[in-house]
Order: sequence, then structure tokens, then C-alpha cells
Amino acid sequence: MFKRATKSQIKLRLALVGISGGGKTYSALSIASHLGKSIAVIDTEHGSASKYADLFQFDTCELSSFHPQNYIDAINAASGNYDVLIVDSLSHAWIGKDGALEQVDRIAKRSPSSNTFAAWRDVTPLHNQLVEAMLLCQSHLIVTMRSKTEYVMEEYEDKGRKKTRPAKVGLAPIQRDGLEYEFDVVGDMDKDNNLIVTKSRCPDLVGRVINKPGKDLAYCLRAWMGEPWLVWKSEADAIAWAAAQLPEMPIEELRQEFDNLPASNGKKAPVWVERVAVLKEPF
Repeated sequence: MFKRATKSQIKLRLALVGISGGGKTYSALSIASHLGKSIAVIDTEHGSASKYADLFQFDTCELSSFHPQNYIDAINAASGNYDVLIVDSLSHAWIGKDGALEQVDRIAKRSPSSNTFAAWRDVTPLHNQLVEAMLLCQSHLIVTMRSKTEYVMEEYEDKGRKKTRPAKVGLAPIQRDGLEYEFDVVGDMDKDNNLIVTKSRCPDLVGRVINKPGKDLAYCLRAWMGEPWLVWKSEADAIAWAAAQLPEMPIEELRQEFDNLPASNGKKAPVWVERVAVLKEPF
């Protein structure tokens, strides 16, 4: 009935939230390019992702109607056929043309009572199907979401004198409340292209602030998902990782195990991970 839990088959669910100009699309492509070889993009931003076609190789599907079913169909078409799927942006499924809020308004207007509460009984199941399609997607999934925006006065220095100017800041994502809890990692992108991690199932990312996220973040996530050798810089790192997995085993025994391990196709690290998994069985 039960079996040992592993992360070998998990697919990443990453959400990038931010204001316009925060670098969400570029960051999503940069991260995706180091997560896998084949990338698909569901583009709701009038082809904006294609502006980076000279920097990244990917296939694109441009949506003109943002009905949740169109998202579901596109996600299912990409699922398992690409290493990484980017949804840019998921906010349109909520507030865009034919999105959830518009569907609620249309249903309410057809109702004698114009009751939007009753209309949600039809729209909520559709929204839930969209969430389920994302969770069941057999590709790594990166979604971008716009954030609600407000302006605050920030202080800056000009020729030694302190001045103030309006600055745009992001608030909550534009989507249904609580949707961010469906993702493994959620981060807010600011105007300086910093990713502020606000939620993470990956321990190494908790509370991190990452400037211009890309290769390093992707490798950290891949290490968490079962490719820890991507962040090892030496044999000592590999043994230290194994020691954390096997605290009951003396470090010298681990070193001997590592030294005696043959490489596979010239690579020892993946074989070492498999060996450590075997050594963990008695414990």
C-alpha cells in the first residue's frame, strides 16, 4: 500500500508575480532554458514572448480569447510534449477577455436576479479544471502573473540632496485568492529584476532574493528535484551531500564508497546519487 517517497518524477510548479516591466517573461524563459531543452509558451501578451526569439528557442501559442477552457486545451496540448511549459500570463484567465470574471458577469446578466454569487457556481468548476490541468501537466510549469499595482513615494539622492519620486510597487497577484498555494515556488519580481521568494518547498530558496533569475535558480531547482550534482563543485560537496542523507554512516565509509564507485559514461555524480539511495535502504 505504501512505498518510499522520492522526487524523481516530480515536475516543477513555479510562479513569477510582478508589475509590468519587472522582467517576468524574460526571467521565465531564462529559467526554462536551463530546466530543459524543449520549451513551449502560452502567450497572452500579444506576442511579447516572441521578442526574445533571438535569445531563446521555443514554440509559442498565442491566445486571443482568455476563456479558461482555451488555457486548459493549450496546457494539455503541451503536457509531456515539451520539457518546460510557460504560461505568460495566467492573470488573463481571471481578468482578461472571456476570462473568469467576464464569464461571471455574462451569466449574471442572463439571470433574472443578476446574482453574481449564483454565477460562480458555473464558473468555479471551470477555474478548478484549469488549476487541475496545471497540476497534472507532465512538463515543468512556469507561470507569470501580473500583480496589483500602487505607487508610493521613494526617497533618492541627487547631487547630495535628498529628493522623493513616485515608484511603482506590486501587491497581490491578479488571480483568484489563494492560487499561489498550488505552486512549489512563488516569487515577486520587482522593478530591478529581483526575484523575492515568498513561498518555497525548496529549502535552499526560502527567503532568498535573486537578481536576474536564470541558470543558478534553475540548477538549484533541479538539484532539489533530484539532480543534486548540479550544485556540487567538488568531490567534497558530493560526500557532504551524502553525509546529510546518511548521518548514521561514518564519513570515512562514505569516502570509501565514493572512491570505489565506477563512473557511468564518464560521469560519477548520477551514479553516486543512486548508490546513496541504496545505502539509505537499511536505515
